[in-house]
Amino acid sequence: MKVVSLFSGAGGLDLGFKMAGHEIIWANDIYEDAAETYKANIGPHMVCKSIFDVADSDVPECGIVIGGFPCQGFSVANTKRSVDDGRNQLYKELVRVIRAKKPKYFVAENVKGICSLAKGEVLKLILEDFSSLGYKVQAKILNAANYGVPQVRQRVFIVGASVEAGASYEYPAPTHSADGSGGLPKWIGVGEALSGLPDPDLPNAVPNHGYSKYKLRFNGYIGHREIDPLKPAPTVTARGDDKGGVVVLHHPSNQRRMSCRELATVQSFPLDYEFHGTRSSVYRQIGNAVPPLLAYAVARQIK
Repeated sequence: MKVVSLFSGAGGLDLGFKMAGHEIIWANDIYEDAAETYKANIGPHMVCKSIFDVADSDVPECGIVIGGFPCQGFSVANTKRSVDDGRNQLYKELVRVIRAKKPKYFVAENVKGICSLAKGEVLKLILEDFSSLGYKVQAKILNAANYGVPQVRQRVFIVGASVEAGASYEYPAPTHSADGSGGLPKWIGVGEALSGLPDPDLPNAVPNHGYSKYKLRFNGYIGHREIDPLKPAPTVTARGDDKGGVVVLHHPSNQRRMSCRELATVQSFPLDYEFHGTRSSVYRQIGNAVPPLLAYAVARQIK
């Protein structure tokens, strides 16, 4: 099916839909580095400008609209999150495009924290807005580790199926489990996932394989936790900005921080997916992305 993508970032969600056989025909993001990454890896159909400057007529007709709408205002990592945070209104632009294009399906992704914001009232409002457009709407928290991603990352996927078109949707069944129960393979450990990558301190041709020299700390907070190589990594975050301050997970050796390439691998990006921008910008793009393998699991349920 033809897909329109909003808030596309570096293209993690789009790559998953592409892997599932769908065709991305138009994408939008305001972040220039992410847009360049997207163009280099997904295609030239990326339009880099504010969604507020995109007219309905600029967006082509499509069968699916997808978007990981900006979540900083919703995230539990943001201690000042508020129902009044201006960034929390960006989902309304997703609503606008869905209203104008009337796709058969839409998929919206966000952080788990949106479920508890204002005691659940924010999510309830969002679901009501989507439902009013004529969709049967569902919301479910999916853990990326359950779908072969070497990372414990819980995200909400809101899926709408057009009532008029008689569409329906079922969330994907897990392909992995924490302890191997149910006849499924166990979660993939971060040590195993990174085992094929060369030492970034030795000569190599792996793209984006430099790493932050910010000293290690072990205090239990995000970015300062000891990593167990036998377990999936903790959630990759995008705290900080493109000028610095990005919190980077420890490498499972616990001797240094992960390189950009290692973090991208933890997010399930392929080795040849090259990111553009400064190291801080690349870390941020990776942290903001939807793991492609998780996106693929969601996308392949849409026939």
